[in-house]
Amino acid sequence: MTNNDAAAETAGSSRASGSKQQPKLEITEKVRVLCLHGYRQNGETFKSKLGSFRKFANKYAEFVFITAPHVAKAQESAAEPVPEQRSWWANKDDGSFKGTNKGGPAFGFQESLRSVEEAWRTQGPFQGLLGFSQGACFVGLICGLAKKKLTSIRPEFAVLASGFLSGSLVHMSAYEEAINIPTLHIYGQTDEIIPKEMSESLTAHFKNAEVLEHTGGHYFPATAQQKQTFINFFQDRLQEYLEHQELQQSGNASFVDSGAEDDNDAEVAAMTAELDESD
Repeated sequence: MTNNDAAAETAGSSRASGSKQQPKLEITEKVRVLCLHGYRQNGETFKSKLGSFRKFANKYAEFVFITAPHVAKAQESAAEPVPEQRSWWANKDDGSFKGTNKGGPAFGFQESLRSVEEAWRTQGPFQGLLGFSQGACFVGLICGLAKKKLTSIRPEFAVLASGFLSGSLVHMSAYEEAINIPTLHIYGQTDEIIPKEMSESLTAHFKNAEVLEHTGGHYFPATAQQKQTFINFFQDRLQEYLEHQELQQSGNASFVDSGAEDDNDAEVAAMTAELDESD
């Protein structure tokens, strides 16, 4: 077969394949999200509760769940603490936590922050944070600390379900600056543990916020009614991430090209100098 015949056959096969419907591109990249559970939960129980949600967003995001370093205070005074029930910090003098408590301490917070920073560093890279209840309060604090460069964590987006502003006095400064990263805020109209007004107060500190309000109480909703909101949010975050990656690669390529041009210029200058000396 001549080269011309081969070229003609290749062109013909290309036209034939072009006339067929092209297969959909498979999404291989995902954004990675570090997930913080609520009070008296742990990483495994939270992961289990988010099974349906993870199925909705699995095409676009990978979720990593970690467990708080502190065991929550026993619910009954005479009872022993349950090791599986964890807490990110305590905001009452008796070592317990209540989201509606105001003006209290934040026992154990720094240790938990170091724990999340370590997970962000060693299990990453991550692009986003997700939290529920106390975990969502923690996510809000981390976003505020990141804005002020007081933590090594740098979230590019966040999901906050049944979140609220911390009432601990030491946390007030974390809310001094408005936060601009994209966020999704989820809360229930009939939540009796964290009333929706508390979640709305947290949402007001975020300037690029989307709200998903459901008719239920204190839980992370994941029904067909919320599915598209989750898909759209993580689609957008993945698109932003991929665009950022492409820009970075383009910038690196330009830097390499510029360096090569500089090397060529130096080589030409050296050759010119040698010619001048021979003259």
